Amino acid sequence: MLQGIKVIEMATYIAAPGAGGIMADWGADVIKIEPLNGCPMRYTMASMGADHLKGSPIFDLDNRGKKGMAIDTSKPEGVEAVKKLVADADVFITNVRPGGLERAGLDYEALSAINPRLIYASVTGYGLQGEERDRPGFDIAAFYARSGIGYLQTVKGREPTILRTGIGDHTTSMATVAGIMAAIYERNNTGKGRLVEASLLRAGIYAAGSDTAIQLKYGKLGSTKPRHESVQPMNNFFRTSDDTWFVIVPRQGSADWGPLCRIIGHPELEKDPRFENPKMRRANAAELVDILDAAFAKEDMDHWAEKLDAADLIWSKLMRPSDVANDPQAKASGAFVEVPERHGGGTFLAPASPIRFPGAEDGPKGPVPDLGEHTVEVLRQNGYDDAAIEALKKSGAIA
Repeated sequence: MLQGIKVIEMATYIAAPGAGGIMADWGADVIKIEPLNGCPMRYTMASMGADHLKGSPIFDLDNRGKKGMAIDTSKPEGVEAVKKLVADADVFITNVRPGGLERAGLDYEALSAINPRLIYASVTGYGLQGEERDRPGFDIAAFYARSGIGYLQTVKGREPTILRTGIGDHTTSMATVAGIMAAIYERNNTGKGRLVEASLLRAGIYAAGSDTAIQLKYGKLGSTKPRHESVQPMNNFFRTSDDTWFVIVPRQGSADWGPLCRIIGHPELEKDPRFENPKMRRANAAELVDILDAAFAKEDMDHWAEKLDAADLIWSKLMRPSDVANDPQAKASGAFVEVPERHGGGTFLAPASPIRFPGAEDGPKGPVPDLGEHTVEVLRQNGYDDAAIEALKKSGAIA
């Protein structure tokens, strides 16, 4: 679908490469520029003490189907090479800090002067304005802790826990792609590119937007309560007799209260004065959770799944990643794709990009590139002859 769109991605880690990765799956020609020692995510398994495991699935997810270049942009020759690549590009994606880009002459103003049609996507921790624009920001810091999400996810009186790898990054990746596509649409009408600004902080505040909106409107917000203090006691996790946790998400008001009472074999609770409306259920939350716990603990998950589905209630098992990998519905949704191995020898299974386009080839277009695998090839395609390439090597701009 994006065939003919040329993307130059000068980025490391996850959020910005994730945006380029989605566009590569959708058919864009994505040229990835790494430092000479490579993106740190190439080495994640070794850095976790698991260097006996082959490859880096975290890096592979965001970089399949790209062409790989390694350029030292601390060298003037390296900067000039990037500028030459950008001259006919549609999109430039970077997560290099703004100050560094300005010093190198690779900021939006410099590159848009070379290519006025360029869509320049900046992905930072905290945005392009303000005193903290050059502060480094991984998703656990900028997206999770700084945005309020970490606090919201912490149960009152408990210690906070760390966000799992890449969740905030990939949320920001999706937002970045949305911004790029809007800018492409605008350029089709105006002929001009623009700066697209994404940040982990802003994406995090939007991701927590329902709670943040309450805070902004009323100046206060309830904390996250333990199970027995839930504002909506039915909106909770419960455990079955075979030690399976599942969650119920009731509709607003009391629409699901009667059906739930009948499911657990206590229809009389529907009119019980302690629980007859949302306010009373909140006031007597601990007692109600105890009743529901005792009921659900009597039967296994299969029993309750049948009952919950028959009543058209909204629920889900708490799935382990190993469960998700074998979930027939996840497979039916297209959530997994086969990615070609780097040097032949078959494919491996990986998460798909977040959107399916039925009838389109919206999956991986090729393997993950080796570090600098396409440096010489791409330079030749952009006008460098053998002598110029050799001069880049001698300068240390390329390996």
